[in-house]
Amino acid sequence: MRALQIAATGMTAQQMRVETISNNLANMNTTGYNARRAEFADLHYQQATRPGTINAADGTAVPTGVQLGLGVRASAVSLELAQGTVSPTGGDLDIAIEGQGYLEVTLPSGISGYTRDGALKRSAEGQIVTSDGNPVVPDITIPNDTRSISINSAGEVYAYFNDRVEPELLGQLTLAGFANPKGLEAIGSNLFLETNASGAPFAAEPGRDGLGSLRQGYLESSSVDAVREITELIEAQRGYEMNAKIITAADQMLGATTQIR
Repeated sequence: MRALQIAATGMTAQQMRVETISNNLANMNTTGYNARRAEFADLHYQQATRPGTINAADGTAVPTGVQLGLGVRASAVSLELAQGTVSPTGGDLDIAIEGQGYLEVTLPSGISGYTRDGALKRSAEGQIVTSDGNPVVPDITIPNDTRSISINSAGEVYAYFNDRVEPELLGQLTLAGFANPKGLEAIGSNLFLETNASGAPFAAEPGRDGLGSLRQGYLESSSVDAVREITELIEAQRGYEMNAKIITAADQMLGATTQIR
């Protein structure tokens, strides 16, 4: 009885959907987090009678045929590219990306990672780094006697000093863009890696080449909509229960068959 296997694929799919929703809700306060959505596709079909099959001597064709589906499979867990709410923090090194783009950082392995988490910090050497200590690209070092830092929308970083009137330009932050940001590989810690699906990154100044601008003293909140997630969680739970009932019904039908004398 195929219903047992079909319902089992349905339960597995709904379980994966619940896991995706739970991860979204767990990250509803994660800076720069974008919600994920589980996507599914039907499995291949058993062709008992193919559409268009000739079933009579006069050439009459079957209009629809008999195609028996074999269940569902996960096709993707897609990243939803939505702008999160920009909230004020007042931090000199807190920056929110308004629009598309990612900050590029150098990972301990030497490869580049990409993030929208703009909660930047200052290392012991004065280098601008992420919360995990990964240096931001391009490398910008803040002098020890700096009184305050200013970052404009174009990413230019200025330092102010007690003994000077004019600020000093320390460097300019850039953003990285991708042809297909949904193809980036998430590795945790708000970081992504380039893949063949995402395409090669292109770097540009904020506000150019379709990339967003920067806002100092703000951070981008998670784009997770808690109400929508709870609604989808209820739908997934009901779908799981219905597939479980199919397994129960199929088991009872099999039991009835074996009890025939």
